[in-house]
Amino acid sequence: MATLISLNVGMPRDVSWRGRTVHTGIWKAPVAGPRLVRRLNVDGDGQGDLGGHGGEQRAVLVYQVESYRHWQQHLGREHLDYGMFGENFTVDGLSDDEVCIGDRYRIGEAEFEVSQPRVTCFRVGMRLGEPTLPSLLVAHRRPGFYMRVLVEGRVRAGDEIVRTRQGPHALTVADIDALLYLPDRDLDLLPTALDIPALSPGWQWSFRNMLAAVRSGRPIDAPPAGTEPGWTGFRPLTVTEVVPETPTVASVYLADEHGASLPRPAPGQFLTLRLEGAGSPPPVRSYSLSADPAATGYRISVKREPHGLVSSYLHSSLRPGTIVQAAAPRGDFVLSDGDNPVLLISAGIGVTPVLAMLHSLAAHHSDREVWWIHTTRNAGSHAFAEEAAQLIGSLEKAHSHIFYTAPTGPPAVGIVPPAAGIGAPAVGIEPLAAGIVAGRLTATALRQLSLPSDASAYLCGPTTFMADVRAALVDLGLEPSEIHSELFGVLPAINPGVTGLLPGPPHPPPGEPGGGPEVTFARAGLTVAWSSGYRSVLELAEACDVPTRWSCRTGVCHTCATSVLSGETDYVTAPLEPPPAGQVLLCCAIPTSEVVLDL
Repeated sequence: MATLISLNVGMPRDVSWRGRTVHTGIWKAPVAGPRLVRRLNVDGDGQGDLGGHGGEQRAVLVYQVESYRHWQQHLGREHLDYGMFGENFTVDGLSDDEVCIGDRYRIGEAEFEVSQPRVTCFRVGMRLGEPTLPSLLVAHRRPGFYMRVLVEGRVRAGDEIVRTRQGPHALTVADIDALLYLPDRDLDLLPTALDIPALSPGWQWSFRNMLAAVRSGRPIDAPPAGTEPGWTGFRPLTVTEVVPETPTVASVYLADEHGASLPRPAPGQFLTLRLEGAGSPPPVRSYSLSADPAATGYRISVKREPHGLVSSYLHSSLRPGTIVQAAAPRGDFVLSDGDNPVLLISAGIGVTPVLAMLHSLAAHHSDREVWWIHTTRNAGSHAFAEEAAQLIGSLEKAHSHIFYTAPTGPPAVGIVPPAAGIGAPAVGIEPLAAGIVAGRLTATALRQLSLPSDASAYLCGPTTFMADVRAALVDLGLEPSEIHSELFGVLPAINPGVTGLLPGPPHPPPGEPGGGPEVTFARAGLTVAWSSGYRSVLELAEACDVPTRWSCRTGVCHTCATSVLSGETDYVTAPLEPPPAGQVLLCCAIPTSEVVLDL
């Protein structure tokens, strides 16, 4: 009979870690007597990072006495206190290779259901002073597991644990954990795993994505089909034309220097340029491709920023015949196949990737319902107005809605072709011309457009704009997984539990410059020399205040997976499973040559 050996709780606290502050609930300690277990946690307990821990699906964390003994021997530790692995229940029995997802257990007055394995997280390594522990938990098939609370009630150390129902398909916690994180996984188990109702929504989402990859014939974690880079590293491209679109936006046309056709990008991808004449070291910048993906050459469209060194160079110094170095088109913000409606929503220069999508839909004479929704200040800033109107006019089921936030004169385009759906302007919005209104693209304005709730949406523009539009679309009934967005510049950071970070713009690291190969963070626009004082490229990025994305920091979760545009890296600690070709796990990698990263 399994037994609850120790009941452990602890409220979140701020802990100093590597010069930062982490808000975490990993510090648990045993308590005597009964405690009430509620839907979200045990009385007196809390979680610091509700993105990865806590909530109904992860109300109670369970770890086993037998695993404590295993780690004492493996780590050479004489003693480990119960609760050190962050668990609420330390149990005798219930091993990860016996307990199944969906199993139900009665402990004391309460009843529980097993929902998922423990999420790989750096904080368990921080708690025990063993940084590689998150990787070891997975590799040794001893993750522990979460349970949801079905019936609230009091529990105490010493309570017997009685299984009241076995989960369907008998897939164990260790099986499910290995299916997500370990190589040589049995992919045939994916449909079975998805048929377990008790499996938490987050893990179901991961397995659905994996199954979609398998059915499309591409590797797990690989980019969507058709988005693989067309070449490695950088290659020379020739500027064939520079065309002003507005007073602040110019399009640059690029072609192979020998006239050959270039690999076709997916609609929505971006191009990364290394510009030898714009500074030393040569700056690296990424720009969305804005033209028909089927064209033999490429077009990028760049807004000139008031203090932008690189955008000023592109506007003022590029001439036909200029050679620039370009990495292959990349990015997974791409138009997906399907027959459901498409919403293309943009603000300002964010029009560029969705314009490429509109080109693709028009080129294929798509019969999908297409909604073109764009906002800009006025006619003077309305780039591609006529081009977009012509494309919309070629589609049978197109709708166009343009919002001018500060109109100063006649619209850039006054007539939307009859084939396009114009619709009535939102209440409180002043019409300027067919399909063009004076006003802001607010949640109220979106609601009054009567958008289809079964649509796939593609958003591009400033971060706050996309966040507001995303929230509005979810409120209108769109599935969150069908709302896709593209960010200009750096990606938002994922640093679970780290608090008080108010970094400025990316900068060289403090201290003397390193003597190693140069590392370029393309999205941050920063090139610095590597120093052996850093244990990984991730640590170098953090020292430079480059926004980073990580969770386990030990090569398990792949949150830090980043595209390598050029150069070579090596691993100081081999990840449990390497990322797809062309990507690197920053948390355990160092550069072995000059390297350019999409970060």
